[in-house]
Amino acid sequence: MAEIEHIRHTLAHLLAASVRELYPGAKNAIGPSIEDGFYQDFDMGDHKISEEDLPKIEKKMRQILKTWTTSSHREVTLAEAKKEFAWNEYKCELMDEFAEGGKTLTFYTLGDFVDLCKGGHSENPEKDVNPEAFKLDRIAGAYWRGNEKNKMLTRIYGLAFATKDELDTYLAMREEAKKRDHRKIGVEMDLFTFSDLVGAGLPLYTPKGTILRQELAGYSESLQKRYGYQQVWIPHITKIDLYKKSGHWDKFGGELMLVESQESNDEFVLKPMNCPHHTQIYASKPRSYRDLPLRYMETTTCYRDEKTGELSGLTRVRSLTQDDAHVFCRMDQFEQEFENIISMIKEMYDTLGLSFKARLSFSDPKKPEKYLGSKENWELAESSIENIAKRLGLDYWIAPGEAAFYGPKIDIMVTDSLGREWQCASPQLDFVQPERFGLEYTAQDGTKQRPVMIHKVLLGTIDRFLGVYIEHTAGVFPLWMSPVQVKVLPVSDKHLVYAEEVVVELKKHNIRAELSSDDSLGKRIRNAKLEKVPCFIVVGDKEVEDKTVTVENNRNGDKQTLPLGDFISPTLERIRERANV
Repeated sequence: MAEIEHIRHTLAHLLAASVRELYPGAKNAIGPSIEDGFYQDFDMGDHKISEEDLPKIEKKMRQILKTWTTSSHREVTLAEAKKEFAWNEYKCELMDEFAEGGKTLTFYTLGDFVDLCKGGHSENPEKDVNPEAFKLDRIAGAYWRGNEKNKMLTRIYGLAFATKDELDTYLAMREEAKKRDHRKIGVEMDLFTFSDLVGAGLPLYTPKGTILRQELAGYSESLQKRYGYQQVWIPHITKIDLYKKSGHWDKFGGELMLVESQESNDEFVLKPMNCPHHTQIYASKPRSYRDLPLRYMETTTCYRDEKTGELSGLTRVRSLTQDDAHVFCRMDQFEQEFENIISMIKEMYDTLGLSFKARLSFSDPKKPEKYLGSKENWELAESSIENIAKRLGLDYWIAPGEAAFYGPKIDIMVTDSLGREWQCASPQLDFVQPERFGLEYTAQDGTKQRPVMIHKVLLGTIDRFLGVYIEHTAGVFPLWMSPVQVKVLPVSDKHLVYAEEVVVELKKHNIRAELSSDDSLGKRIRNAKLEKVPCFIVVGDKEVEDKTVTVENNRNGDKQTLPLGDFISPTLERIRERANV
């Protein structure tokens, strides 16, 4: 049985063969396998297709599949390749590029369909590809080679799995994901909004959404303070010189938002990250080995000039708020600092009800030009980080090529309730920034030594994390985080005064409470449930007379009548504990 990636790649060719047969003159460009299937780009010429045409193309794919009983390949010269594909300028462009780079040109033949390809296919598609386990999914536009100056092509996406059951499970999961889409829930629960006047990728948080941000940031900050982190503050703009010295300008200059001053000739940018600023706080005075480690933390907003087409709700924005921190320490301290960071991460994600694995993002030894710093330091850092992962019993794997340009890192890959992985927290080791900024401390023997720098986020980008968490919980937030923790519902207007007294008392104890008195009681109860408030209180004749409240837990349906004080005390305790319910 062929590997699923090979099956998906084969299906991309099958799609190309089917489209070319149904729409004479259509030219296929590129068509790789992707995480859940495959896609193929086409120049459709005079033909116009829509998603209504996908069933017809699918049917043709299944017909052709029956004839694809073999797969073969052969190396060809550039002249042979050009002759075969003289009609397809996209293939010719790729051929020239491959030949110039010294790559071998290969033709693959599947049935009677020939394509230029580097390989990775099923040897017997008719046998290996389950005709019930793939489905054409959607149509999108895609610029040739991803360059908006090039022609817009038609991209057809397909889904593909080994079995029909896997495909059905994926489709069901995706339907559930649509219901949980944080953009949809964000509107329904009045958490955030976007404005064309403000700009794409610049979210505006409502009072309720701001509570979520503050609770998450407050939890992160309280954890960090417990581990010795000190709060700092930096401005949102900087001279370009700072990022030229740090190396960020050469690597990411095209992603920075430029700022023009009317009073100064200095060139400024909105800060895309905080680490160079924090180095300057460290460098502001002489440091001794006794001062280390120094741990600076800050919840602050950065700005990146993301492409408009890549923006997506809260998960990809242009203004990103991070619970960022940087540690400056001695070489003999960095492993302990890493362990402390992992301890914070474990505690935080356990509280939030999220499981995770650790991706050890290391350098690509085949592309040393991508990274700054000495080979010796990289080898030392990577071996130390793997030792930490082993010592702490992390479920980890190594990912060559995923390191930052300045050092290796541990990327925390969170799994949500739908089984999707998201990269969130990340401690990163950095030998480069201290070197570039000439950071020093005086060692015990009086010599000047270079500190090691650790970059750390617990939540990562709070906006992105919030998007992930909304979808993970479907908006059913734990009590401590809920924007509204208790709804108070008087049975009728004659119970309103007592209901207002209950709300005042709850707020006096910093419990976020709201009064709901409009409409019928039944409708207000339904709305409280739809709004996903953790619990609601009903007060009627009996409650007014006895000075009690009837509380219904919106999570498990438990109901009880008790004095208000007997409700407040355990509620405050659950909030203090950040109970994940």
